[in-house]
Amino acid sequence: MKTLRLILGDQLNIKHPWFKSVDDDIVYAIFEMRQETDYVTHHIQKVIGFFAAMRQFADDLKAAGHQVIYYKINDNTNTQKLTDNLQNIIKQENSTCFEYQLPDEYRLDNQLQEFTKTLSIESHVVDTAHFYTKREDLQTFYKGKKQFVMENFYRNMRKNHDILMAYGNPEGGKWNYDQSNRKKWKNEPEIPTYKYFKNDVSNVVSDIEKSGIKTMGNWSQKTFNYPITRKQALEQLKYFCEHLLIHFGDYQDALHTDEVYLFHSRLSFAMNIKLISASNVVDTVLNYYRKHEDTIDISQVEGFIRQVIGWREYMRGMYWALMPQFKDTNHLENTNKLAEFFWTGNTKMACLKHSISNSLNNAYAHHIQRLMITGNYALLTQTNPDDVDAWYLGIYADAVEWVQLPNTRGMSQFADGGKIATKPYVSSGSYIQKMSNYCDDCHYNYKKKTDVDACPFNSLYWNFLDDKRNLLESNHRMKMMYHLLDKMDNKNLTAIKERAKHIIENQNDY
Repeated sequence: MKTLRLILGDQLNIKHPWFKSVDDDIVYAIFEMRQETDYVTHHIQKVIGFFAAMRQFADDLKAAGHQVIYYKINDNTNTQKLTDNLQNIIKQENSTCFEYQLPDEYRLDNQLQEFTKTLSIESHVVDTAHFYTKREDLQTFYKGKKQFVMENFYRNMRKNHDILMAYGNPEGGKWNYDQSNRKKWKNEPEIPTYKYFKNDVSNVVSDIEKSGIKTMGNWSQKTFNYPITRKQALEQLKYFCEHLLIHFGDYQDALHTDEVYLFHSRLSFAMNIKLISASNVVDTVLNYYRKHEDTIDISQVEGFIRQVIGWREYMRGMYWALMPQFKDTNHLENTNKLAEFFWTGNTKMACLKHSISNSLNNAYAHHIQRLMITGNYALLTQTNPDDVDAWYLGIYADAVEWVQLPNTRGMSQFADGGKIATKPYVSSGSYIQKMSNYCDDCHYNYKKKTDVDACPFNSLYWNFLDDKRNLLESNHRMKMMYHLLDKMDNKNLTAIKERAKHIIENQNDY
């Protein structure tokens, strides 16, 4: 039986059971396609990273003795469509069986399900062997419950996998050290030099330019600095453990004008294309911690592991529980357009200028920049979540829809009405000043609300609460804010709303 196996661009898991042995009757297919580069405008570094990692993975499979058919973006045989490419190869190879790994994107999952229905040959689908959980596990866990609180899921994950547990209780006496993970970084402790990888991607870049793919963002190097092989991902993980883990938890929410990554691991791209598994990352961090408990506090480790087995697995589960309707939700009825400076970084608001510039230059921003700077601003200006989704999915190298969509539309934009986040993640300028040095040299004053030089976040914040009162007032976590709003002088509130209205109508002047 001649079998054709499909490998998608985010399924580069060399440890998958498929590859344990070499079989001359099995052919693997990997495609670079306009179908995938064009459904949203992607960052140039994201396209480079995917193509470079895919090509390297194909070379590694060939070196191990596997048969691989690889279509580059400009190959004449490449139809640029997934199912057309598959159909042609099935005919060309006289395949009698088609197999694929479960896609993590609803769009591709649906496309492949429909495709297999048209085949006259046998077909099979297998798991990607990457996550701790199965697609449906989260739905099963929350069955019969009214709220999908992540903390409950996270604690269950800790128990089920015996992670940071001691005789049935959380190690250290706490489930969550989030309160210890909110320090402002003030140029100390010193941040080690980041580990970069000199991946020569000149041929990839040349092919992208020839293809005419529309991209965004900046790229001025000949190398791609994030891991594109499993070996590199393991090196990056080792570097994180040895140099960054010791302070990760303390400063994971911090923001600074001089630092792009702070103590973050820079592993998200490698993990999301499956070069390295979630359990591989967690086990390595735990093993290192066990050997260095005298110098590394448990709060640093728990803060990191919570992101992997809590946040990451939770978001994937919520994606599959809520799709496809989730992609169109707009509970707050926001319709404004995304500000033009999201594509340029040209704004006088220092926090947005730095966060967006980081994103444009590095195809990266950490979770607080995404949630409390760019996401916060988009929500306060009542931006259409479709526009916000497209920007987030395109601009970050690690952005694949299963993780981007629930984070953006649910957690960041509250467009799902509270299924993922228990309240909107919005703030005035005071939070930004508390967590960063962005406000130090900003054109605007974070203490003022309505003056010409007042921080736009301040008037936008109170205006948002007032505009969305009928949708948010009953939320118990918002009662304090609405109590403060109700105490506000009418004249003051009118001035705030006028200021906010001007900002929203003239965003690119700010």
